[in-house]
Amino acid sequence: MLSVSATRPLTFKISLPPPAFSLRTHMESPPRTHFTSASHSPQTNADIKDTSDGLAITLQEWQGWGAVSPLPAKVVEIVNDLKLLEKTTEVQMSFSGHRGKLEGDFGMQENKKHRATYQALGDSEKKLQFFSARQIACRLLGSRGYLCQKCWLPLEEDCMCSKVKPSSLWHGIRFWLYMHPKDFLRQNNTGKLLWQVFGVESATLCLYGIAEDEEIMWNACKTAGKDRVWCLYPNKNVATKSVQDALCQEISSDPECNTTMKNEYKPLNFILIDGTWSNSAAMFNRLKEKTKSVWGVEDLPCISLSAGVSTMHKLRPQPSWDRTCTAAAAIGLLSELQILPQFSSYGLDKQSEVLENAVDVLLDALTARRLRMGRSITRRLRPSGNIR
Repeated sequence: MLSVSATRPLTFKISLPPPAFSLRTHMESPPRTHFTSASHSPQTNADIKDTSDGLAITLQEWQGWGAVSPLPAKVVEIVNDLKLLEKTTEVQMSFSGHRGKLEGDFGMQENKKHRATYQALGDSEKKLQFFSARQIACRLLGSRGYLCQKCWLPLEEDCMCSKVKPSSLWHGIRFWLYMHPKDFLRQNNTGKLLWQVFGVESATLCLYGIAEDEEIMWNACKTAGKDRVWCLYPNKNVATKSVQDALCQEISSDPECNTTMKNEYKPLNFILIDGTWSNSAAMFNRLKEKTKSVWGVEDLPCISLSAGVSTMHKLRPQPSWDRTCTAAAAIGLLSELQILPQFSSYGLDKQSEVLENAVDVLLDALTARRLRMGRSITRRLRPSGNIR
């Protein structure tokens, strides 16, 4: 989520999520790591197998939802614990309409068990990892056979994949989607559109609190160096720079930058915090803590966007009109980069347009779903204050 002020542009932060962030200006630096995207088709019986503890999540299934990391060990552990609880209590596991929340007698028993487990974890890092893994495990199990793995919409009724046009993002840019677990598999999430359009190599998912995901991002960040990474998130505590000021200054002060722009194998890394505004502060603080431990600095320069609000505001309003969704922030960034002479030849305006079209497709799909279910297609705006 990003903020766009009517009086001044949106603030973002050079850093690096979340939650992976930067690219080194080193001539000898190797090209960025490439991932093999798993199939996004619905899982079959071959993808899900029984173990002594119950149904297992396979690597193919995990990466089918947009992940690039190895199968998270903590998620697997919690899935097996859920199946074991189902077996010992002889109460069938069931999920609510949101497909990520356990319900009924099983839900009540699991709730007591997980609360006790959480309280017994004295270490805050272990608590975060447990919380994140449990959220994701429940969403994975509850969404099986219901949501499309690629667009995260109901398979039989609302899948929009055939209407989304893929595009190649210029190799000089890489997005990191630092996503809160409560946004994982959320149908109106817009961050998923980035890898649906550009692919997982150009727009990589990193789940907050999942060690395997954060390790991939931070390894890329440390290899790149903090001066080659920007975290798009409002930061009112430091002076902000426009995209033009930040990028022009970086490029003009770096003698290797022209080579970087030509070779296109050392991308600029942009981290987008993908979560509700109430959750984003904790995610941002985690990034700052990691940044300090890696580079010894906590406050990093911020860049601001002057982009407008997204059409998604009509269906999923933000705390105020000066804030926008994740995909709209990426669209705004690409549009502003296109204006700069050093980026004008890479077709970022066309890539921005393809992503904007995908947002429109998502809005249409969600609107049609609401109409079919007899629900309002607009939502009352929340108060502009008290946003954190």
